[in-house]
Amino acid sequence: MDIRKTPLKGCFIITLAPHIDPRGSFVRSFEKDAFLATGLSTEVDHTAEASNPNRLTLRGMHYQKSPFPDPKLVRCSQGAAFDVAVDLRRDSETYGQWFGDVLAEDNHKALYLPGGFAHGYLTLSDHTTLSYHLFSPYRSELQSGFRYDDPTIGIKWPSPPSLVGERDLVLPLLESGFRL
Repeated sequence: MDIRKTPLKGCFIITLAPHIDPRGSFVRSFEKDAFLATGLSTEVDHTAEASNPNRLTLRGMHYQKSPFPDPKLVRCSQGAAFDVAVDLRRDSETYGQWFGDVLAEDNHKALYLPGGFAHGYLTLSDHTTLSYHLFSPYRSELQSGFRYDDPTIGIKWPSPPSLVGERDLVLPLLESGFRL
């Protein structure tokens, strides 16, 4: 497992090391000791999966407000997606900045987002599944988000989305509805 910093403080790209043999492959997607050594959250509260049948489906930008901002580890187990993190921590030197990278079943990358970050993605292939390890309890009343095309953030998606959910289409711009 290779854990590397991104330009965003506290956000990491993790490249997994699969063991490949004639049967296929086996990859460890979470290692407590490696996370502890880097100062990342280690107590998984729950796991989740998002399945997306169509290419260019966009989900985001979502976050969970205090008192349970949600650190997460996101990995693409099928297909490919352009995965994006936005730093929403007002006291952070990288506040308001974004980072994106391609997560794909064959590049063995995962993205770790600390609490206080928004997350979203655009699928790059049909039949894309993203798997999540979430380190804070889910609270529906604390769920929030902002528009994926918010000009103040300026995310450069690799392609315009062809499918965006109704919830995501009506999210406010970040500054108009922001509270972490």
